[in-house]
Amino acid sequence: MKPNEVCVEIQVLSKHGLSLRRIAAEVGCAVNTVRRHLALKAVPKYERKVKRPTKLAPYEAYPRERQTAAQPNSIPASVLHSEVVERGYQGGLSQLRAFMRSLRPTLPVEPVVRFETEMGEQLQVDWVEFRKGSAPLHAFCATMGYSRASYVEFVSDMKVATLIGCHERAFAAFGGVPRKVLYDNMKTVVIERDVYGDGQHRYHAGFLDFAKHSGFRIKLCQPYRDQTKGKVERFNGYLRRSFYVPLASRLGQSGCSLMS
Repeated sequence: MKPNEVCVEIQVLSKHGLSLRRIAAEVGCAVNTVRRHLALKAVPKYERKVKRPTKLAPYEAYPRERQTAAQPNSIPASVLHSEVVERGYQGGLSQLRAFMRSLRPTLPVEPVVRFETEMGEQLQVDWVEFRKGSAPLHAFCATMGYSRASYVEFVSDMKVATLIGCHERAFAAFGGVPRKVLYDNMKTVVIERDVYGDGQHRYHAGFLDFAKHSGFRIKLCQPYRDQTKGKVERFNGYLRRSFYVPLASRLGQSGCSLMS
C-alpha cells in the first residue's frame, strides 16, 4: 500500500471508532505510525524531489535548432523523430511531440464539418506557392475526394497551359477523369463569379474548353471558405510542413538552398 493510501485508510478507520491497536493490525503497521498519521491535518502529498532526465534530454538542442531554422514555419514532430533517432534517440514520438509543443504556441483550430463524396465523383485542385522572384516554384496539388489519393507536380509557373498539362498527367496517374473538379478563385479557371447571375460564372475560355473536352464539370468552392476543399488543403499543409520546410531548412543549415 502506498503512503497516501495508508494515511487515508488510517483516518477512515479512526472515524469508525477503531482503537489505535486495532487500526495498526488492520493496516499492518506500528501503533506509533497510526498515531503519527492521525496527528496530520491533511494527507501528505508525494513530490518527486529530483526530476528524472528524459530520453530526449541529450538531444533537445537538435530539434530546437531545426525548428529555429524553419521559422516562421514549423516542422512536424513526426518528421523530426526520424532525424533524432538517427542521432541515437531511443524514446518515443509522444515525448518529442510534447517537447515541440513547448517550443511554439498552440493556435486555435476552427472546427471543420466533414463532407464525403462518392467514388470518382470529385477531385479537389489547388496551387501551393513556395517561392516567387526570378526562380519561382509552385506545386500543382490534386486530391480525390473519396480515396484521398493525391497527385503533386512541381512547376515554375501557374499559366493555363501548365495547369492543363498538370491535369492531364494527374488524370493519367489516377487512371480516369472525375465527374467534377473543385477549384477556388484561380484566374486560369474562373475570370469573374456570378457575372451572368447567381452561380453563373465567366470561366477562362481555354480552360473551359479543356474541361468540356475531358468530360468533367468545373465546380467552385465557397468564397473565403478553404474548408470547402479541405482534403486538398490538408495535403497542401502536409506537402509544405513535412516535405518542403524540412528540406529547405536542412539545406539552409548546410549552406545550400532550393533556388534551383
